Amino acid sequence: MYCHKCGTQLPDDAAFCVKCGTGTGMNVVKPTEASSGAAVVAPSGVTSLKCPSCGAPIAPKFGEMVITCDYCGNAVTLGAQGWSNIQKQTMLSLKVATVDQVNSIITPMMDKGLLHRHLHEDSTQEEMSLTYVPYWIVSVSARTSIVAADETAQIAQTASTAVLMGVIFGGMGGGFGGRGGGFGGRRAFEGGVGVRNPFSGLLGLKGIRIMAFGMGYGGGGLKKTEQMGENYNFPVIALKALTDYQPRDYQFNLEERELFDISKLPKDVRILNGDISEEVAKSQAKTLVDQLQSQKAHAQYHMIQSIHTDSDVGDVELLHAPIWFAKYDHKGNKIALVIDANSGRVINSLGL
Repeated sequence: MYCHKCGTQLPDDAAFCVKCGTGTGMNVVKPTEASSGAAVVAPSGVTSLKCPSCGAPIAPKFGEMVITCDYCGNAVTLGAQGWSNIQKQTMLSLKVATVDQVNSIITPMMDKGLLHRHLHEDSTQEEMSLTYVPYWIVSVSARTSIVAADETAQIAQTASTAVLMGVIFGGMGGGFGGRGGGFGGRRAFEGGVGVRNPFSGLLGLKGIRIMAFGMGYGGGGLKKTEQMGENYNFPVIALKALTDYQPRDYQFNLEERELFDISKLPKDVRILNGDISEEVAKSQAKTLVDQLQSQKAHAQYHMIQSIHTDSDVGDVELLHAPIWFAKYDHKGNKIALVIDANSGRVINSLGL
């Protein structure tokens, strides 16, 4: 028989094309359905299994939980029920493909500012590598409730209190707090307690409570409740060894992603497998979104008294993103940069 994609002649029982990796439909593993509805192709703990797409052999290494087939590019993941096919697998195209392009991004970033002039030139390059890295893209809907001090009302109240105290103290003609005055400052402010009739003859006031900072109006009760909602397609890196480079507030250009096709990738670019499961990625995404919501809230509101975030985790997909890793040494200081080779933007920078 012949490969229906590239035309290469194949043995009659071939499960995949030896040239382009396209599955022939022969000897494909028939998946079973797990209780969760996921298609299970092999139990956990196996030392080898067959790709559910092309039938090629897959040999999981210790700790791996996400494996991409070397022949057809189909990915499988290890879950509670065993190895199953990943339902949605996408990729981003490679646009920053050369070292010169990477350097044009890195140099101005490293040399920014007077203290960093010629930093890139004076540093020793330790690594410059391009790989396709797996990220779990987790859909998270977050709703954050914030209770914060109403600063506008507080400012208005403080100003009003200051005016009132000015009128009172001004009307005393300096007698308040002075030795010659009939009312000593120490007695008036002692303990912030109420003073009876100190001004009855002057302003006709029957009584007043004076607090040390003019906050006798109960300013602590001036609060406002705000709601902050956000929808994320949050990327969780699928490799424990790269968790130092986990994005915190970064979004890939997902509108440019396409279904994963291994034939469109450069032959010399390595495709990494992962060791973080889909369920762990969901948990991490929820935690990281909570942290990001808190960060955004504190940047927008001051004097936050309480904050609470509820998050709903939705769909998950596996994204293969082209990533440049650049590492430098500058007089013992280690510098690492992670560049999105699709958009040309820096995802992480450590040591700068």
